Amino acid sequence: MPVVNSVRTWFDNQAFDATAPDTGTGIDWVRTLPFVILHVAVFSVIWVGVSALAVLIAIALYAIRMFAITAFYHRYFSHRAFKTSRIAQFLFALLGATAVQRGPLWWASHHRHHHLNSDQPGDAHSPKEHGFLWSHMGWFLARENFPTKTHLIPDLIRFPELRFLDRFDVLMPVLLASGLFLFGNWLSTHHPQLNTNGSQMLVWGFVVSTVMLYHSTFLINSLAHRVGKRRYATKDNSRNNWWLAILTFGEGWHNNHHRYPGAARQGFKWYELDLSYIGLRLLAACGVIWGLKSVPENIRNARIDERLSVAAITAMDTAK
Repeated sequence: MPVVNSVRTWFDNQAFDATAPDTGTGIDWVRTLPFVILHVAVFSVIWVGVSALAVLIAIALYAIRMFAITAFYHRYFSHRAFKTSRIAQFLFALLGATAVQRGPLWWASHHRHHHLNSDQPGDAHSPKEHGFLWSHMGWFLARENFPTKTHLIPDLIRFPELRFLDRFDVLMPVLLASGLFLFGNWLSTHHPQLNTNGSQMLVWGFVVSTVMLYHSTFLINSLAHRVGKRRYATKDNSRNNWWLAILTFGEGWHNNHHRYPGAARQGFKWYELDLSYIGLRLLAACGVIWGLKSVPENIRNARIDERLSVAAITAMDTAK
């Protein structure tokens, strides 16, 4: 039964039935119901109230999980911009999975597909091809984009622990949400002066923080290909946007990234703040990671006139 299979995908991604017929836009609304509920649950802040600690936890978990997505899911798993041990790789994957953006294999495979087809008809989340709303969040709700594109990740699919996490990616978010609820209940009993409890900690630490994290990262797909400046003549419409870079710890230097995707650093210039790269440098100094890939000088220094139209840029790039 299609509905039963959709519910099963909440817990086990292998329950996905690729043979089931698509409906309308191709979005499986039963499967995506938890995503919708998470957004509705944001309004429960009205009932659980607010405390300074709950807000601090929400901010901290936003920052930690944003770093996990940008530094590990993106720069490591998708682009292999540095090296690490197998144990650290799995720990990074576990941390990234708490962001509720599917498993590392799914994330990396779809991102690699994006780079192969950036702003072309085959790009699943191009705002140029499919519009803002679809590029922002519609694309990953579609049935066609649910499976992991295993043929694009031969370097990652060989690890059984990553395959397990990709199949049961709900595990880490459930553990995080449960831990926050229990932590809040413990605080309410042992430190009542903090004015928090399990429900408040769950809503602020998990729900609010996750929804904020969602839409900040989604903006890279939707806005960073529409709003900002172009330093390089890439074949897509990628843009550098400083406020997106702050919000996403460096991902907003998106035109830089599409110029040279394999670099661990996306803020190519000294004044382009890249918090994720700073974090990676700290991990490298501790010996946790190594081999951070840099941007070749000739690639970094090549510029185009930012006043050129997208059409002119595309023409220049095609002529090369």
